[in-house]
Amino acid sequence: MAEILRMPEVLAGASEASIQTWLVSQGSMLVVDQPIAEIETEKATVELTAEFAGAVGRILVPEGDNVSVGDPIAVLLGEGEAEDAIEAALAGAGLSAAVTPKSAPQTSEPTGQPASGAEGLPPNGRVAHALPGVGDSGRRFMSPLVRRLARQHGVDLASVPGTGPGGRIVRRDLDRHLAEPDEKTQPSAAIEPPPEPRPKAPLTAPGPVSAAFEDVPLDRMRKAIARRLTESKSTVPHFYLTAHCRTDALLALRRQVNETGTRKVSINDFVIKAVAGALVDVPEANAIWIGEAIRRYSSVDISVAVATDGGLTTPVLRSVERMPLSEVSAAIADLAERGRSGRLRQHELEGGSFSVSNLGMYGTTEFTAILNPPQSGILAIGAAHPAAVVGPDGELAVGTIMSVTLSADHRVLDGAVGAQWLAAFQRRIENPLSILI
Repeated sequence: MAEILRMPEVLAGASEASIQTWLVSQGSMLVVDQPIAEIETEKATVELTAEFAGAVGRILVPEGDNVSVGDPIAVLLGEGEAEDAIEAALAGAGLSAAVTPKSAPQTSEPTGQPASGAEGLPPNGRVAHALPGVGDSGRRFMSPLVRRLARQHGVDLASVPGTGPGGRIVRRDLDRHLAEPDEKTQPSAAIEPPPEPRPKAPLTAPGPVSAAFEDVPLDRMRKAIARRLTESKSTVPHFYLTAHCRTDALLALRRQVNETGTRKVSINDFVIKAVAGALVDVPEANAIWIGEAIRRYSSVDISVAVATDGGLTTPVLRSVERMPLSEVSAAIADLAERGRSGRLRQHELEGGSFSVSNLGMYGTTEFTAILNPPQSGILAIGAAHPAAVVGPDGELAVGTIMSVTLSADHRVLDGAVGAQWLAAFQRRIENPLSILI
């Protein structure tokens, strides 16, 4: 039976996403887990895969369109089904067979451009223009992700040929352009600037002229971060516990590992393994809040905070307790690289019971982090720095100290459980051989 493929909720709390690239065409045969489309979300580009074998009967949403979660985007056919099955599936979903569902306005469409599915468009919902990829105003079409990456690399999109529908510039076009000789990727003064913010009326009585300023428009990722963190801070009862870990033995062990190993490991790699070990030691902390219950996990999946140009993203490292240190190091590096380039997959952004946020590389010695619901905790890691310490016999010496702060959800963890977990983490950091065993 023909099925309507709908836009999934690829990120918790997301209300819409956009089709960046269709990886199949109408009539394409599908196998289970075959990538169907690349979906641009607020934080990354993820792949949508086929859940059953069959064929693509009809594509309902063109590339670049924003679509609300749950909206139809395509019709998939089972074995032996024909065109009449498409009509029946659309009718069963309350959709007109001749018109595609109306999607949210495109960020790159000129004023006056009809939205997809509006009266007068062809049955596939795509807009025809006299010039490929150019609207009535002469403005070229591209996804928001392409526009952002072009600014980062200093690429003049006027010189990039588009291979998407109607000449739309899609991610693969930009990647191909960046791989060409350097003279084609030099910064150009013709890069389209962001739209000028509309001036707002002053909120206070006129007074002395203040310093110059710029209002930076919010992109989808920044809006998502603002919404999620506001929700977390206002609805989750946080409590905080801090420990000061002596890291002299850890630093010495890291030097030994890097002298003999084939891959250089970082302090953060040891920290991730220590977090996983502490969650094994205190399994009550390896849990999430699901409203009517507390869900505890038997394996340890940890979200690792990665700073990107657009904001913070948190890909998930799975079964960390079973991974050797070198594998943890390689996996974190891979997730971080693909997170910064917007190439994370959907499953890599889902799940996890605990997060780690490390600002030590910026010289920050101590901070607190905001929880990532529904996870039970996030550990904020500061920079290791010299400090006065008291030895076992009461003697005063200089040691290396790393301050860490646990932010915990009091609905999931009581203070005593949080303290037990933090003590287990500190033991592993100060006795680092336990991390490798």
